[in-house]
Amino acid sequence: MSVRSMTGYAQVTGQVDDQLSFTLSLKSVNHRFLDLHLRMPSDSDALEMKLRRAIKEKLVRGHVDLILSVQRGAGGEFAVNRQLVGGYIEAFRAAAREFEVTGEPDLNVAFKMPGALESGAASEDGALDAAVLAKLDEAVSRLNSMRAEEGRSIETELRGILSRLKTATEEIEKLRSLVLRAYAEKIEARMKELLGTHIDHERILQEAALLAERSDIQEELVRMHTHIKQFGAMLDSGGEIGKKLDFLLQEMNREANTLMSKTSGVSGQALRITELGLALKSEIEKAREQVQNIE
Repeated sequence: MSVRSMTGYAQVTGQVDDQLSFTLSLKSVNHRFLDLHLRMPSDSDALEMKLRRAIKEKLVRGHVDLILSVQRGAGGEFAVNRQLVGGYIEAFRAAAREFEVTGEPDLNVAFKMPGALESGAASEDGALDAAVLAKLDEAVSRLNSMRAEEGRSIETELRGILSRLKTATEEIEKLRSLVLRAYAEKIEARMKELLGTHIDHERILQEAALLAERSDIQEELVRMHTHIKQFGAMLDSGGEIGKKLDFLLQEMNREANTLMSKTSGVSGQALRITELGLALKSEIEKAREQVQNIE
């Protein structure tokens, strides 16, 4: 299964009969969860509920806007919502009397109000609902095709970042023994400075080795390698991996911070580890920006 972005757009059209057609548009952008927003014609609450249920079965994450517009032919039948239009006219005339102004209500304005004109038999017998739901699969398929195309671009970028993370981690691994030695020498020199020359040299070495061991970055390197492998495996599997990848990147960032903190204060090769740690954090941040848009 491919890696899929949450960004995409699709539009389909459908025909109910010779007097009734519609256009269905879907647009999605990134979001932590599935966030649906539907813009529908008036008096289509039942259809809206059906569309919501259907979309939830097909999409997992993303802010999704659905727009349904209905086009009716010149011969289409309409019924006036007498209660709504009548209420508008009565309110207009009552306001005119109260404020002592002249004027008559405009039916053109009244008919533009949502629900003022009710559709004819096509929507009443469910034909419109059935036609729209039938076209939804096509719209979602087109949307997912665009999301998959965008996802391939993101995957390529992430694999490049992953390669650079692996290279930097391997270089830090090569510097580890040199840093440990430098750390032990620094501790030994400091202890001699504080305690003088009449001390047990072997004891100094033992204490220095213990402190250096506490500053060893082997565990962080092992975990970083593990996270990098897991990240690559998830990209290989595809599917709904956005949240998992984001969590892994948080763990990688934590390991990079620990690598830098454990090697701070030591000159020489430790400075190179700091440079590589900063490079790790930079690449991880780039990856997190990309991952935010993966389903």
